[in-house]
Amino acid sequence: MDLKYKRKNVYEEADGKKLEEIYDFAAGYKTFLDNSKTERDASVTAQKLAEENGFKPFSFSEKLKAGDKRYFINRHKNVFLIKVGTEDVSKDGIRIMVAHVDSPRLDLKPNPMYEESGLCYFKTHYYGGIKKYQWTAIPLALHGVVVLRGGKRVEICVGEDEGDPVFYITDLLPHLAAEQSAKPLSKAIEGESLNAVVGGLPEVGEDEDKKDAVKSAVLNLLNKKYGLTEVDLQCSELCFVPAGKARDVGFDSALIAAYGHDDKVCAYPEMKAIFDCDSAHTVIAVFADKEEIGSVGNTGMQSKVISDVIDTIANSFKVNPIEVRYNSKCISADVTAAYDPAYASAFEKRNTTFINCGAAVSKYTGARGKSSTNDASAEFMGWIRDIFEDNGVYWQTGELGAIDIGGGGTVAQFISNLGIDTVDVGVPVLSMHAPYELISKADIYALYQACLAFCK
Repeated sequence: MDLKYKRKNVYEEADGKKLEEIYDFAAGYKTFLDNSKTERDASVTAQKLAEENGFKPFSFSEKLKAGDKRYFINRHKNVFLIKVGTEDVSKDGIRIMVAHVDSPRLDLKPNPMYEESGLCYFKTHYYGGIKKYQWTAIPLALHGVVVLRGGKRVEICVGEDEGDPVFYITDLLPHLAAEQSAKPLSKAIEGESLNAVVGGLPEVGEDEDKKDAVKSAVLNLLNKKYGLTEVDLQCSELCFVPAGKARDVGFDSALIAAYGHDDKVCAYPEMKAIFDCDSAHTVIAVFADKEEIGSVGNTGMQSKVISDVIDTIANSFKVNPIEVRYNSKCISADVTAAYDPAYASAFEKRNTTFINCGAAVSKYTGARGKSSTNDASAEFMGWIRDIFEDNGVYWQTGELGAIDIGGGGTVAQFISNLGIDTVDVGVPVLSMHAPYELISKADIYALYQACLAFCK
């Protein structure tokens, strides 16, 4: 018996067959990611895949029975996948996996359009924690929905297809940027300057001196294609995200760079696990919204929706929902910061997670003195360890950076507030919250195996 703890590198121990499994799984993930850049996109993709796997729509008035497979789409942005097992839920509880599918981005302001110096712009309000300078001078795509007068919904996605135009936020050339470069990174680009160029051609036939000729031309294009007017933008959810697809990284293609790994790199394994598992337990997989801004609102994990779903399952079997919650277990599937040797001082190397070393278990997250966190009990950590070890799961433990450097939170605290044993298990990420993040194919596959072990 080795008395010392040692992380294992997944790739170092993977044979040819295992490597093929890892790369095949990653290929499916990249397809999912390319189709799921926003929480609305992810909900559409999840519903399609759920139906392909035999899941049917969920109803709160339905009496569920063993073997039922259901999906519930909450307001187009929050997904519940439910597989009812044969075990008594009052004693066995429910195996719950929760990941979020919202990611940092640039939302449009309610009145976004303006023209200045011959260009038309959309004003934005950033969503979630970003480094603002990273969002300038890169190609952007516009995603979302507009609700027209009378309730008609119009879906918009521009910038993803090869022939689409993209959008662009300018930055100052280095020749004139001495003053800008002297500012701290957090101040060099102001939030109010994150305005995307959306047009530059004046309305055909308009006099050059006419006010807002370019804006008028853009509005005409939008009206012709989508039937919308400027006031309709006040009833929309539109955002800019980085344009382009997920790409393999390195000569060996061992890594993936893409927008939105946080947290779809955890959502995909939990979804695949509930599709693939053959379990006697009742299992729920959740795609949550609004995690990046505090899990608020009726699609975030602070809402009562998860309790309502659990209550419906309990009522179906005429058992006490309090007992069901008390006996349930949850994996809060969220990413953590991978050790980055280029920024070593931000980490405490003995207590951080590493790329290629498997699923990342975080007993707690939070900041400073463990504020705003779930802190998993020793008993639950021991239970998780046993099921991972018994099923050959590659896993590691770590914190989100060095103490007092910063910190972050997940949905775990909101699940545990319901009386449910919860622990964070996710994927280590490099360049988290950047427009393009970096993960290991080995780690996402390890999380899939962890979710499978948890389900069964």
